[in-house]
Amino acid sequence: MNKQLEVPQPVLTEEQMEQINFTLIEAVHTNKQVYLTYYKNGQRITETGFIQFVDSLGNLFIFIDEVFELKNKMRLVS
Repeated sequence: MNKQLEVPQPVLTEEQMEQINFTLIEAVHTNKQVYLTYYKNGQRITETGFIQFVDSLGNLFIFIDEVFELKNKMRLVS
């Protein structure tokens, strides 16, 4: 049943990756709440929270979700 609900993993263009990176950095500097949608195990998951840190060279950022206030390390993958 779960296999039927799976969606294909999106492929991001270089331009989309740059825009995401810009948005992440802006969110850090303004402490702006963001909606983060990511792909995991065949599903798109959306969470609300804050970006604490961005490493644009390593395509890594730390996201603190609003509900549980947990720190999540995430990677940008094109």
